[in-house]
Amino acid sequence: MTAHKTLLLCTCDKTQSFDPEALRTAASTGQVIAVDQLCGKDMKTAADHLGASNELLIACGQQAALFERLGEDVYAEIQHCAPFSTIDIRDRAGWSASGARPERLHAKQAALIAAAQLPAPKAPAKTIQSSGVCCIVGPTEQAIRMAELVQDELGVTCIVNDAGPIQLPSAAYDVARGQLTGAYGALGNFKLEFARLQALNPAGRGELGYGEVKATARSECDVFIDLRGVGPAFPSHQKRNGYFWADPVKAGELERIALTARERVGEFEKTVYFRLEESLCAHSRANKTGCTRCLDACCTEAIFSAGDHIQIDSDICAGCGSCAAVCPTSAVTMNETPFEALVKAMDVMARVYREHTHEAPRLVFHTLKTGGDAITYLARYDDGLADDLIPLGLENTDRVGHAEIMAALGAGYAEVLILADNEIDRRAVAPEVELAQAMLKGTRNSPSRVRIISAIELCDAGDNAGRVSEPVLLVGGRRDIIRVTVAAMADGIEAPIPLPVGAPYGAIEIDSDKCTLCLACVSLCPTGALGDHPDRPEVRFTENACVQCGVCKSTCPETAITLKPQLDLSKDALSARTLHGEDPFECIKCGTPFGVASTINRIVEKLENQHWMYKNSDNVQLIKMCDDCRVKAQFHGDNAPMAGGARPRVRTSDDYLDS
Repeated sequence: MTAHKTLLLCTCDKTQSFDPEALRTAASTGQVIAVDQLCGKDMKTAADHLGASNELLIACGQQAALFERLGEDVYAEIQHCAPFSTIDIRDRAGWSASGARPERLHAKQAALIAAAQLPAPKAPAKTIQSSGVCCIVGPTEQAIRMAELVQDELGVTCIVNDAGPIQLPSAAYDVARGQLTGAYGALGNFKLEFARLQALNPAGRGELGYGEVKATARSECDVFIDLRGVGPAFPSHQKRNGYFWADPVKAGELERIALTARERVGEFEKTVYFRLEESLCAHSRANKTGCTRCLDACCTEAIFSAGDHIQIDSDICAGCGSCAAVCPTSAVTMNETPFEALVKAMDVMARVYREHTHEAPRLVFHTLKTGGDAITYLARYDDGLADDLIPLGLENTDRVGHAEIMAALGAGYAEVLILADNEIDRRAVAPEVELAQAMLKGTRNSPSRVRIISAIELCDAGDNAGRVSEPVLLVGGRRDIIRVTVAAMADGIEAPIPLPVGAPYGAIEIDSDKCTLCLACVSLCPTGALGDHPDRPEVRFTENACVQCGVCKSTCPETAITLKPQLDLSKDALSARTLHGEDPFECIKCGTPFGVASTINRIVEKLENQHWMYKNSDNVQLIKMCDDCRVKAQFHGDNAPMAGGARPRVRTSDDYLDS
């Protein structure tokens, strides 16, 4: 417990209660002070403690901006302001239905405060430079009007896509006519492609005209304003920095865009949301495509193939975290919300709640903005969150994958819910929810313990009264925690759990009638799940290491490999087992084992007396020899096909003396 830390509590005009001693322990503070109106008649209490030397935690999220301003005033007066932070325990816990159990609400408050004491992960940032070079694309009337709105702050080029008239030329911006055919990039680094581009000719008298047509042209800019009135040039366009798309059905769009676009000049900090470990990526090997899960999940198209691994454009990445949620090898991880930090927060909240109530809580993932606003609204105007439901806010719910869901269940939550902001977010997280539900089907637990919900369902009480879900030890990576969690819930069930197609767990099956044991699959397996035997032709497989990337399947020249998505919880999955193997063929000359017996016999069967080189001769015996013996037989045998004539005797000095 830290003596130099103070916790300020507020009953919000006596509309919520709390357990000060429980919150003191959760916050590790030396003192707890409770008032009724911290933002009103008791504001002096906050000001006094802001002027003290103790670190301060203010349990009021609604008035965080007020306390920021108060801290500035205190600093201006006494040249000192105590370091402080704010946390909401009212909307997320204190305000609930009239029939809510106080001990549950107090336990939630303590859980939220305990999680807030965990160190926040630090995400690196990069600098983006924007010189204000702006490209406006759209009909003549709208493009020229937008140019007039932003010309004082931005260097504008208008690319009009119609034959509309231009009344007077302007030296403040350039004008050309063409059709946008391609766009890439983000703030400070847009690359645009056009077809049939014609520059405006401002010279001469009378109506303005355009010059020579260029079949294709490329341009670069810092800010891209799209007024074409058709669909956006980028997926999830609202997440693309520096791109402004005008919705043709909304009034006042040009003015709204101009207000923001004018500010996109100068130096900006862009968070680098992700960390990529290329050596772990299972995207491809030897031009054979394998895992594409992150490519399929990325809503901004910031991820692209770069040979054997993927690359992520940090300028385009919006930090939704969907790539990290689906990556089976943890090649992509998030800097702001790493898996380890989420697991720690979930574990702490579940443990604190369980200590106070001896019951299992429920968990809901929600977005900080839209989901947080919904929770605030329900708390003030409806029944609020159910008293056993602990919220965990993230920037995007796309960040939640099956590993996060199963880790929450492993931490002891009775249910895991996901509050999706809209249908797009719902579709993004649905495959991961289905995968978690499939894992639960193989246990004695109901798949309904994991659900995507709407905001109104946040008020619904759970059916877990009195139930305690025993937690497991949450150590290791994503796959380790999933295996431990599912095994604990399976309660001795050894049969592999069937999973949906595309799941990153499973086995492979080899058709022994097709397989020639060429071992191409072994050499290209990116995770080491496939291996060979040092002494004989054999394919060995470690199921726990398989991520079902499909490289082996696409590599196999005989199409002998089939993927089988499943989760095997037995110990057999942790060690290598033989999928297919044969005895080696022994050289007919020296007995050295080489090759595969069935392959050698098949070659002999196809060539003997069938090919001209192997008719009326014993050349077929060469196929049955090892490399060394084959070379010797070809050059030194009695009927060797490459044998030369008899070498002449070497002459010596004696030959000359005798003659």
